[in-house]
Amino acid sequence: MKEYLTRFIEVGLKLGAEYIEVRAQKLFKTMLTMKDGIIEAAKEGLENGVAIRVLVNGAWGFASVGSFDNAQLIDAVEKTCKMAKAASRKVKTPVELAEIRTFEDKVVVKPRKNPAEVSLAEKIKIASSMNKTVFDYDPRVKSCTMDYLDVTGTNYFINNEGTYIEQDKLYVWSRVLTTAKEGEVYAFAREEIGSTAGFEVFETETLEVVGERIAKRAIEQLKAKTPKGGAFPVVIGPNVVGVFVHEAFGHLAEADLTLKGSVLMDKLGKKIASEVVTVYDDGTVNGAFGSFKYDDEGIPAQKTLLIKDGQVVGLMHNRETAHRFQTSPTGNVRAEDFRYEPIIRMRNTYLAPRDYSFEELLEGVKFGYYLKSFRGGQANLNGTFQVGIQEAYEIVNGEIGAPVRNASISGNTLETLRKVEAVGKDFQLWPGRCGKGQIAFVCDGGPHIRVKEVLMGGGA
Repeated sequence: MKEYLTRFIEVGLKLGAEYIEVRAQKLFKTMLTMKDGIIEAAKEGLENGVAIRVLVNGAWGFASVGSFDNAQLIDAVEKTCKMAKAASRKVKTPVELAEIRTFEDKVVVKPRKNPAEVSLAEKIKIASSMNKTVFDYDPRVKSCTMDYLDVTGTNYFINNEGTYIEQDKLYVWSRVLTTAKEGEVYAFAREEIGSTAGFEVFETETLEVVGERIAKRAIEQLKAKTPKGGAFPVVIGPNVVGVFVHEAFGHLAEADLTLKGSVLMDKLGKKIASEVVTVYDDGTVNGAFGSFKYDDEGIPAQKTLLIKDGQVVGLMHNRETAHRFQTSPTGNVRAEDFRYEPIIRMRNTYLAPRDYSFEELLEGVKFGYYLKSFRGGQANLNGTFQVGIQEAYEIVNGEIGAPVRNASISGNTLETLRKVEAVGKDFQLWPGRCGKGQIAFVCDGGPHIRVKEVLMGGGA
C-alpha cells in the first residue's frame, strides 16, 4: 500500500504542492437500529476510499474518492491542486504548518472477540435481548430503541515529509433510549456503550445489567417531582461532569474554535477556574472510546493538559494552529472517514480527581441537588451553556433525598468553573459521539464534584 499511495504524493509535488497527504481506509461497518422489537434498519459492508489534502501557496485543497482506482486518484490530485491554487488568490493569511517528527509504524489491534467475526444475526439477537430486558422490567415502559455500530479495518496515512502509518481501527458502540409513562407523566432514559477493545464489551456491560439500569432509571423518574427553579449548590456525578467539561469547556479549547472567537482567546496563562480544577484531553487512555495511537495528521496521541489548578495552560492543536500559536500539535486531528477533511477533535476529556469522598461532598449542603446523569448538552463560543439532566435528586441536610425530573442547568462556563468548591477522588469515563460537522468517538468524565451555585431550571 505504501508504494501505491506514494505515486499520488509524487504527482502532487510535481503539480506544485508544498505539502500533500493521502489518507486511505479499508473498513467494514455494521449498523442496525431496533425499535420496540422491530428492526428498522440493518446493513453491513465495506467502506473503502481515499482522501487527498494539499497545501499550495498557503491554501488548502481537499478531495475524496470512494475508490482505489489509479486514474481516478490521479485526477483527484490534479483537481485538488487546482482548487488550492485558486483559493490561494483570496487567502489573507497563508497557512503554515508546525514542524513535526516523522513516523513509520504499523498499529495492529488484536481483540479477543472481533465484531467483524460476529454474524449480523447474532448482533440482531443481542438487540432483541436488550429490548426484551427493558420491556420486561416494568409494564410502564412504553418504548425502547437500540442503535448499534461497529467498525473494523485499517486506515493508512502518508505524506510527502516521510510519515507512513498503517493503523487498525476497531470501535463497538451502542445506544439505548427508553421512555416510560404513568398517567400523564412521561420519563426518558438513555445509556451508551463504547469500546475500542472488542465485542467482549458486552461481557462486562451485559444486556441484563444495562437493560435493567436504563429501565429502572426511567421508572424511578415517573415518581420524581420537578425541581425548584433558581440558583442552588449541586453535587455533580462523573457522567454530568464529563458532558459539562466536554461541551462547556472542551470545544472552547479546540484551537480552531478558539481562533474563531471563543472566550479562551485571551485567557491563555490566566486563571479561569478555582484552584481545584485541572482538566486534560488524553488520547492515550487504554481501551477508552476516544483513544488511538496516531491522529489523522500522523501525530502521536498524547495527554494534553488544558487547565492546571484553575489556570489555562494549553489548547488542542492541529499543525496549522500550532504554528499560529508557536507551539506543538497535540494529536487531536480526526476525520469521520475519507469523505471529510481532518479537523481538531476532542479525545478523552476529563476533570482530574482530587481527594474528597462522595459523603464529604454532600456534607454541608442544606438544600441542593445531586445531578447524576445527563440527557444532552450544548454550549456557545461566548461561554454560555445548558445541560439537560435525566437523573437527579434533592440533597437535604447532606443526604440524598427525593428524585427530580426534567431538570437542567445553565450559565456561564468560566463563572461555573470558579465556583467548583471540592473535587472527589473517584473517577469514571463515559463513551459517546461528538458532532462538529462530522462525528467523532469520544469519552468524557471525571470524579464527583461540588459546585457552590448553579442555575437550575424547573418549576417555581
